[in-house]
Amino acid sequence: MSLSRRFLPPMSLLCAFEAAARHQSFTAAAAELHLTQSAVSRQIRALEDRLGAELFVRERQTVRLTAAGQAYAQEIRGSLMRIANATLSFRTNPQGGQLNLAILPTFGTRWLAPRLPQFFSEQPGITINLTTRLSQFDFQLEAVDAAIHFGQPHWPGAELAFLMSETVVPACSAAMWAQHQFSQPRDLIKAPLLHLASRPDAWRRWFEHQGCRVAETPGMLLDQFATAAQAATAGVGIALLPKFLIERELANGDLVHALPGCPEMESAERYYLAWPSSRTDYPPLQVFRDWLKEAAASFMAQAQQG
Repeated sequence: MSLSRRFLPPMSLLCAFEAAARHQSFTAAAAELHLTQSAVSRQIRALEDRLGAELFVRERQTVRLTAAGQAYAQEIRGSLMRIANATLSFRTNPQGGQLNLAILPTFGTRWLAPRLPQFFSEQPGITINLTTRLSQFDFQLEAVDAAIHFGQPHWPGAELAFLMSETVVPACSAAMWAQHQFSQPRDLIKAPLLHLASRPDAWRRWFEHQGCRVAETPGMLLDQFATAAQAATAGVGIALLPKFLIERELANGDLVHALPGCPEMESAERYYLAWPSSRTDYPPLQVFRDWLKEAAASFMAQAQQG
């Protein structure tokens, strides 16, 4: 650590640089930091002297980042964000640990959230902070310890642990089914098909799984399962949805299986827990990872028995 301290500039210089880089203005950075413009300018110059190169190109009354300065700003911004979040986490829970978890919206609300009370009862010292992410991101730039991932077992720069698979079913409102009374896969094209942006080829794969080739699958494009489920409930169209995430709607009749008796299809993708290698040994993550894998395995075992 003594060696690395030589390369750690004072926090005041880094904060001044991050603000100036974000605003592309020393004056705006000074206003944000409650300093004078000349004070910010001196801090930036002091940082440049430490680095041995200029971070900004100064042109008359304007400044702009150099190419190297832009890359440095991105790294510094991520580091400062992680320091701020670590400080906030410690202040809100000084006796335990904090886990910042990125979740997929519907999976998080329908499957994970109902099971979290059990986790908290077993691990009262750990706090989990949830944030929504619909797609992969760079763990180095986000203040996130782990994320729920659906897809192939690949996330650049991250490690993954398998959680579960899923079965999808075509679901629609009872009124739509009564209107069309679908009897074979090709009949579903009579109604609009609701497509999820994250799974653009799901309907094509479903038809192929049923042994049916269709030239086109017309319909609407939606970005989240919750929206697709609500649209299907309202009679807008037929949605291809994970069965375990719409159990409530199927049970109370808000949604029905559009083609009862047809072979159910297991998605090619799977659910995983992803985390950066640097956090592998982080105690709250270790505890949560073990609990989540066990909870998912128990759920899958029950689903197979049912």
